[in-house]
Amino acid sequence: MPSFQTRLKITGLKPGNPPEAVMAAAVEALESRHHVESNQLELAGGVPQLNLRFLVDATAYSAENSQALTSAAMMRDAVERVAVTGNLIVLRRNRGRWAPI
Repeated sequence: MPSFQTRLKITGLKPGNPPEAVMAAAVEALESRHHVESNQLELAGGVPQLNLRFLVDATAYSAENSQALTSAAMMRDAVERVAVTGNLIVLRRNRGRWAPI
């Protein structure tokens, strides 16, 4: 199964939402379509960033990439209900290296 990773910058919380709601929304959205291998919050240049790794069912290479991009967009939409987001990057693991798709 191909492995993908999303990196989503978080620039602020929307009023009335606790910080934990951000990761919960991201994981819940991705888990509705894929197995989430890991999730973590990092600081990238002083800005919080969600990093989630997930698996996509093996089909054709371009279909897998398309499915990962669609799922990442759905995850971002879910997070935007509770937080203000910045840049979203989707990466695919190829031969032990992460490359943007």
